[in-house]
Amino acid sequence: MKEYEEVRHSLIDMLEELDDRLAKITHDVKEPLDKDFEEQAAQAENDEVLDSLGNAARTEIEMVKEAIARIDQGGYGSCQVCGEPINKERLRIVPYTTMCIKCASQARR
Repeated sequence: MKEYEEVRHSLIDMLEELDDRLAKITHDVKEPLDKDFEEQAAQAENDEVLDSLGNAARTEIEMVKEAIARIDQGGYGSCQVCGEPINKERLRIVPYTTMCIKCASQARR
């Protein structure tokens, strides 16, 4: 676990940022609709975009939480498909990844 302590702190910071982003999105979606029908239509369209962003943030939050749990349990850094170590550079770029580049490439096909 000590090997990934810095990554863990980075993931916790990421989680806090995502939680803040999600709270702002949720707040914006709850804004009351304007009385003007055309404005309501624009607001509804904006709400759809915000909802999509909120769903993406929720997904990323879960992935970050799972990565923190893997660090705590000692399974972080190993591919969940083949069991091989995940390249350190890949983990630096996508710290919540669960697959090595080879398995991730095969999964996209």
